[in-house]
Amino acid sequence: MITSAQNSKIKLVRALLGRAKERREAGMFVVEGVRLIEEAVKGDWRLETVLFDETLSERGKSQVEGLRSRGVDVEEVSESLMKSLSETETPQGILAVLKFTELPIPNNLNFVLIPDQIRDPGNLGTLLRSAAATCVQAVLIPPETTDAFAPKVLRAGMGAHFRVPIRETGWDQIHDVCWLAGLQVLVADMEGKSCWEMDLKQPLALIIGGEAEGASDEARKLATQKISIPMAGNVESLNAGVAGSVLMFEVVRQRAYAG
Repeated sequence: MITSAQNSKIKLVRALLGRAKERREAGMFVVEGVRLIEEAVKGDWRLETVLFDETLSERGKSQVEGLRSRGVDVEEVSESLMKSLSETETPQGILAVLKFTELPIPNNLNFVLIPDQIRDPGNLGTLLRSAAATCVQAVLIPPETTDAFAPKVLRAGMGAHFRVPIRETGWDQIHDVCWLAGLQVLVADMEGKSCWEMDLKQPLALIIGGEAEGASDEARKLATQKISIPMAGNVESLNAGVAGSVLMFEVVRQRAYAG
């Protein structure tokens, strides 16, 4: 059993939890909780190390035994050490270090999400979760958006990271992807055309701007049209996670009833 905070595995977990730079350089990140680890296993992602403590549920213990039988490095840690590592108020008693896996992006793209300057982890996680639910084919993360593999984003994403291709990239590369795929690029904007009046059946990329400043200048240069959400109530705007989700599901609705 690991009881020392100076253990090399514990130090690695702390570094990966705390800094995006460490995650990028190591090519690894941390997920916490039984469900997220199950989702990672289903997606055939590579687990480097699994840490658990005695508070783990029976479902979690069964998971641990299954991972051990597959040759995954599994270590028990003290309850106090797990609590010191946990990013949640009520730890589930298990976390895992995973290797980054780049899910393949389809050749014939027709639905792309670009979360631009999204700095709130909960909003980004919500957008990723909705992207998975609406069969978005790729999420392109431009500069100034929070790290998609930060702990809070992973928790809010509820397993979306293991289903949707996610790429952190620059605007030049995003431009090339959209241009090569022949995508119309729509940016969410209160002054845009109503999503109910737009044809969203065509191949498209949807840009959702940040909570404070909206979409960046680079995003607006790339966009071919503005899109908005009609609101009956006297509300100035929706948060980025909700607005993006509404628009993604409107794409699904229109395509489902096309023709």
